[in-house]
Amino acid sequence: MRWGMALAALVALCGCIPHGDRRQEPPRTTTRPMADRGGADTLQCHLDLARERIQFRRLPDQRFAGGCSAIGAVLLVDMGTPAAGLRAMTCPLARQFARWSRESMQPAADQWLRTRVVRIETFGTYACRTRDNIPGERLSQHAFSNAVDVSGFVLADGRRITVEQGWRNGDERVRRFLRQIFQGGCRRFNIGLSPDSDHYHYNHMHFDMGPNGPYCR
Repeated sequence: MRWGMALAALVALCGCIPHGDRRQEPPRTTTRPMADRGGADTLQCHLDLARERIQFRRLPDQRFAGGCSAIGAVLLVDMGTPAAGLRAMTCPLARQFARWSRESMQPAADQWLRTRVVRIETFGTYACRTRDNIPGERLSQHAFSNAVDVSGFVLADGRRITVEQGWRNGDERVRRFLRQIFQGGCRRFNIGLSPDSDHYHYNHMHFDMGPNGPYCR
């Protein structure tokens, strides 16, 4: 009896020891966005946007075929820097995106590029699809209006920077700018995926507010 109890305790202890050589993989589960938790969170988010002088328009809640939805979503009207391609975004995603553009992107542009970003280019926000468009996969956070893909930037001096061309092949200042703003995104969003994550993200930075973070690669 005593030997059995000791063996069980040893097995449980071994299960608690972390394995340093185990490779961390991106989260594989996808559930409803955190914005679905209730109206109080969305209302607080609206107040935050208004206090930070971010102009937005509230959108009606919508549920679509296939489990896709836009619940507690807003449309960003003016956050200081225009962004192309934005559609419905959950309010927490919109709040963090606006903060990222002001607190991370613009300071990094000034530091590394000696200019300002005058337009952010994106591949959009809402899209009723699976993760990485793989048939049979779970729904992407894009299907809940809870993700944004950033693809490029237009600068005040006329230059245009893209993630695809600048992440590895741009000059050193461009590479440092892109990596700094990606890390800034990882501090503000729950999930951040760069071209270093996998081949699906070779041309953009993916940020979302899904419940499976924090994860940054």
